[in-house]
Amino acid sequence: MRLYDTLTRRKQELPPPPGPIRMYFCGPTVYQRIHIGNARPFVISMWLKRWLERSGYRATLVENITDINDKIYNAAPGRSAELAAQASHWYVEDTDRLGLGRPDHEPKASETVPGIVALIEELIARGLAYAAGGDVYYRVDRFSEYGALSGREGNDDSYRNPSEEEEQSSLKENPRDFALWKAHKEGEDTWWESPWGRGRPGWHIECSAMAEKLLGPAFEIHGGGLDLVFPHHENEIAQSRGAGREFARLWMHNGMLQLAGEKMSKSLGNIVSLQAAIERWGREAVILYFMTARWRAPMDLSDDVMEQARAEVETFRNVFRAPSEPHGDWRDFAAALDDDFNTPEALALLHRWRDHDQLRDALDLFGLASLAEDKPAPADVIQLAEQRRQARVRREYGESDALREAIEAQGWEVRDVEDGYQLVPK
Repeated sequence: MRLYDTLTRRKQELPPPPGPIRMYFCGPTVYQRIHIGNARPFVISMWLKRWLERSGYRATLVENITDINDKIYNAAPGRSAELAAQASHWYVEDTDRLGLGRPDHEPKASETVPGIVALIEELIARGLAYAAGGDVYYRVDRFSEYGALSGREGNDDSYRNPSEEEEQSSLKENPRDFALWKAHKEGEDTWWESPWGRGRPGWHIECSAMAEKLLGPAFEIHGGGLDLVFPHHENEIAQSRGAGREFARLWMHNGMLQLAGEKMSKSLGNIVSLQAAIERWGREAVILYFMTARWRAPMDLSDDVMEQARAEVETFRNVFRAPSEPHGDWRDFAAALDDDFNTPEALALLHRWRDHDQLRDALDLFGLASLAEDKPAPADVIQLAEQRRQARVRREYGESDALREAIEAQGWEVRDVEDGYQLVPK
């Protein structure tokens, strides 16, 4: 299997089965319900784990929850821990509704502080970090590989990129340095003791420590959104490799979701929550929507796009309502996924398949086996359909049309077939 690697800018071969393939994907910073764009790395990582296991690999997936962060403190002064706990619950609740299962491990930053402190102490001992006024900062100039992942080189303003953490401190030796530990500030309701005084971790060091704790000093894949390449993942590399760990061997960065041509962002306020998307368009349509673009590509979200996804869902349901026919080659499907996990090509192949067993098996990989299930109509809808059938027998077509409209008003479509009628969810 080949996957595109952000660091080397080319597709890289994974080791042959059984691997292992150990994966770490950056999860959300929890201070409100996640938007549908936040769900994309979760969906991609769960699909990838399922495909790797189907292909004979031993796959382990870790996806963290960032529950210590400036954004959380700013969103709930004096009660950040309460908000983080509530939002963590929302995140699990909303992603559970996708029906893809859970990662093998979902560590929280707040549960990893001892390991974080130990890693910071190592970096200080190596001369790569320094304490200043209760903070601890990483010396970027001491790590010669800095900038390799993002392609940002030189001491210029491109390093002062807005991020999840506020990084403007007069305590820094160099503006490019970034915080590993932050001294406790008035109004912050959570803190931990450390050799540098009471405080809490910086954002970037959290992931270096959580990844090592659960996957060891080297692992195969690190993933996350494209917006994390710099500074978050660039800083993770500096921390972990600076401390002598090989760290991640391949970097996957999924494209961002755009709403009305603009990147979906909580700070911009142009978001559609995952919860709202599922309630509006249905779980299956949201899942299929993610299949329509290459994982590295950006995606546009609109009513038209989602209605098209919902129509494709119904197209698959109709295949299972028709007789099964031998059609389609699993090897083509596997080749599409083995070549940089090409879900649009795989989806196009599935639309041509008519073999119910094979199609159900492939859809199940993406959490869409439910499309093979016939949803029974409620008794009152069946009664309306039976009344319509009788009206048609009597050639009372006006009554028949009125009954059809009543059926549609309840979310069902009635189709006339040779031996009567068929009720299909709209």
